[in-house]
Amino acid sequence: MLSSDILSSIQRPSRYLGGEMGSIHKEGAGIEVRIALAFPDVYEVGMSHLGFAILYHILNGLDWAAAERAYAPWPDLEAKLREAKLPLTSLEDERPLGEFDLVGFTLQYELSYSNILNMLDLAGIPRRRADRNGSHPLIVVGGPCAFNPEPLADFIDCAVIGDGEEAVVEVAAALRAAKREGIDRAALLERLAEIEGVYVPSHFAVAYHPDGTIAAITPLHPGRTRVRRRFLADLDKAPAPTAPIVPLMQTIHDRVAVEIARGCTRGCRFCQAGYLYRPVRERSPERIMSIIDESLAATGYEEVSLLSLSTGDYSCIEPLLKGLMARPAEDRVAVSLPSLRVGSLTPELMEEIKKVRKTGFTLAPEAGSERLRGVINKGISEADLLAATHTAFTLGWRLVKLYFMTGLPTETAADLDELVELAGRVKKSGKGTGGADVNVAVSTYVPKAHTPFQWEAQIGIDETLRRQALLRDGLRRKKLRFKWHEAQLSFLEGVFARGDRRLGAVLEAAVDAGCRFDGWRDHFRFELWQQAFAACAVEPEWYLRERGEGEILPWDHLDCGVPKAFLLQERQRAFAGTYTPDCRGGDCAGCGICDFEQLRMRLCERHELPAPAPGKDETTEERCKVRLRLRKEGKSRYISHLEFMTVLHRTLRRAGVPVRYSAGFHPAPRISFPDALPTGVESDAEIVDVELTRPWSARALVEALNPRLPAGIRVLEAAVIDNKTPPPAVCIAESTYRVELPATVPDDLPARIAAFLAAADCPREREKGRKIQTVDLRHNTVGVELADGALWLRLAKGSPTVLAAHLLGLSGDEVRTLRLRKTAVVLR
Repeated sequence: MLSSDILSSIQRPSRYLGGEMGSIHKEGAGIEVRIALAFPDVYEVGMSHLGFAILYHILNGLDWAAAERAYAPWPDLEAKLREAKLPLTSLEDERPLGEFDLVGFTLQYELSYSNILNMLDLAGIPRRRADRNGSHPLIVVGGPCAFNPEPLADFIDCAVIGDGEEAVVEVAAALRAAKREGIDRAALLERLAEIEGVYVPSHFAVAYHPDGTIAAITPLHPGRTRVRRRFLADLDKAPAPTAPIVPLMQTIHDRVAVEIARGCTRGCRFCQAGYLYRPVRERSPERIMSIIDESLAATGYEEVSLLSLSTGDYSCIEPLLKGLMARPAEDRVAVSLPSLRVGSLTPELMEEIKKVRKTGFTLAPEAGSERLRGVINKGISEADLLAATHTAFTLGWRLVKLYFMTGLPTETAADLDELVELAGRVKKSGKGTGGADVNVAVSTYVPKAHTPFQWEAQIGIDETLRRQALLRDGLRRKKLRFKWHEAQLSFLEGVFARGDRRLGAVLEAAVDAGCRFDGWRDHFRFELWQQAFAACAVEPEWYLRERGEGEILPWDHLDCGVPKAFLLQERQRAFAGTYTPDCRGGDCAGCGICDFEQLRMRLCERHELPAPAPGKDETTEERCKVRLRLRKEGKSRYISHLEFMTVLHRTLRRAGVPVRYSAGFHPAPRISFPDALPTGVESDAEIVDVELTRPWSARALVEALNPRLPAGIRVLEAAVIDNKTPPPAVCIAESTYRVELPATVPDDLPARIAAFLAAADCPREREKGRKIQTVDLRHNTVGVELADGALWLRLAKGSPTVLAAHLLGLSGDEVRTLRLRKTAVVLR
């Protein structure tokens, strides 16, 4: 367990607390298999990943299995763990990762690979497969990068390639049987290799030519020459989490996420996901609405994200949005549509989108010229794009965001000029609509495995910087904002995206040198990677070169379902500028995915959804205000004030409490909190006022909230108060804090207290964010005394930690390790 000393001295301790609503804790002799689902990035990123949540709930739905979560610790916690020689543990039961039967990493991004090795180190698990034995957990990976896991081949036991919903159950069952039968690790890997979609790297040998290209990939077990991707036939029947974990902190995508469709057949030749997740399988709108309703009730969220590779292509998108917008006011939610395609934006759809989102309208033309969009099979015209942006500006959007790539195959200077001109024409399309801003974001194209462009060269760092400079100058002249992706980040991503097993040594050397969180610009240290490549005598630029069509590629033994012949055909069509239509509405393109029986495109028939039940009549709203007194103790004291506000609001929604909202374009809940309690301080007296739209029994409110609050937070009492009562920040005249004395107390502490109380003022500097403020500690202090082995502070305003540090002669870091508790308040 992380000590209070550690939690008090790191950033965002709520990342590591666990105990969130919706988290699952399973104990008992009936648990035969324990699996740690490990995400190689911080909590707020990993908690936003839907696939991770799906596997968590599937595994915990098995009576005999338990799944727990682990995330990459931020560097400050890593340093503390290493200093204290503590292992990396799971969130649920704080179990060391080395004690699990299997640790499964999700591979979403090549630049997270260093975190995987670092997490193994922190867990005390040998990095390399050859150094592990039966006492160590199996190391398994999955996700899009698992379609070329070769740079990690020396570190992992196996990879799950493709859809994981069914495969993960079969892997867990094989592990359960192996434990029961007492078979060794090698025999277990043999069994796992028999599961469709499971790749065991040690079952294949790779030989190289003197020039570095692959001479042969040799299967070491007869009959297993290729590993075929796992397919989920019917998304509508697939499990979806309807009681997802509610994080204690704000995450990257802080909302309910529902997958409305999987797969895309638009055929964009640069897009790896479009080839890896074919065919298109849609969920029925009724099933989607059911998932949304259950998830909102279980979480208290107010926003839902409709996920798909191309949300606008979903067959029932307009009826679905209308159904969501027709909900009663008290149940209404905001809707996020993260992936909209120009060709799918009908005026009717944009009218519906207008009702739920007007912060910014994001479109991805990808390439600036019609010619280059033809090469990549991005079947949208400039006329379509300008019509969509004009409609967006007319409907009230003030900002359009455009996403492009540079470095696409055959790109020329003329294409870059066209990109700049197109962005300018988009801005002009908003003329006369009341204001039009355009942001342009450009990333460097990274060729990926299993796509028609897997053979193409990637532009290097210098060329990337040159093209970025051209775009920056051109867009600046048109007064357009420009964002770009770091050239060095794209360079390293490209090396590992099409890398082979020889990169494992480079990865290990980079981790030893201190590389962590390479996908985070502030933490990326390219010079360390350069040193690692040099130390291993590996030329990274070699991995960015063009490949010959007859060359053996590192992933050739992994079958994504689309044959290489089709990819080569698409490559040739790209250079000819020939468009391949979407098979959704036309003839089969012959990509080889479908068997037209079980594995086939599954589309929903467009139909209207039933009207929702009418809501409560709020026209005769009878306001009511309730005052709560809450306790915040134990681990929950490391939940920040803003996080505490969000926790309480979502708990009120989960409990069905009719909270009143403000009027205007951005309604906010009418909940009033006291001044912020410092993170790490406990309290028996957090006073919160909640305005309701109708009367609600104080006792019923306590009974509704307490079972739904996280551990350590409880409502101690509630009372209905007059609607005109001022908020807590105004009502609280004084707060009393108990400070547990440290092991060593200044001998002159009584004299210090007397001198402080006798002083007219006591100015002291304190940090607030990145600023230094001067505060008068004496002005807001009502009283100080030593009693019952503790220091008691009575404050009208201000921070008890700053005053305690001053009186006890402690630094900011030292005072954070003390136990402070707000014990009472005096109300005016």
